[in-house]
Amino acid sequence: MSTEETTASNEESGKGRPTPKRKEAESARKQGISVPKDPKAAKRAARERDREARSISRAGLLAGDAKYFPTRDAGPVKAQVRDYIDRRRTVGEFFVPMAFLVLILGLINNPTVQTTVVYVWTSILLLVVLDTILVGVLLGRSLRKEFPEKSQRKGAISYGVLRALQLRRFRIPPPRIKAGGAPVTPKVKK
Repeated sequence: MSTEETTASNEESGKGRPTPKRKEAESARKQGISVPKDPKAAKRAARERDREARSISRAGLLAGDAKYFPTRDAGPVKAQVRDYIDRRRTVGEFFVPMAFLVLILGLINNPTVQTTVVYVWTSILLLVVLDTILVGVLLGRSLRKEFPEKSQRKGAISYGVLRALQLRRFRIPPPRIKAGGAPVTPKVKK
């Protein structure tokens, strides 16, 4: 190798600037660390900035803006899962209201009513379990067609099953599709 080739290869692989002296590096590092004059005010300001950032992030998440989704909800696989679950009705959606009704009816001090409540409660639980298994199997089949690579689908079925058990109104991110397949019209704030 000639000196020209060595110089050219050093320029290509180098960082493009000279290494700073130790004194300069230490002073630059110390300038980055600034101790606030009033620690309580600094903490308060940091808390307020964090609160505002969380508020903006939450508003974006509730609006369905994909850039605000946490990693748990991000990506095309999770979007496919959400759309698949949101397009159908599940027994899990109605579990909480039915459980509340069973709880109220269980307070009635009548043996016939209480026996009926036990049978109704058992049948509701059985329906939820069967529907959850059915949703998992059908969702898995749908995802295998759309995303054949197994690493892409990791955790998607459990994500879908948990979403199917939630009340539709409290699902986050909010559904883009109504039950039956029609798109949701976005709410416009005035």
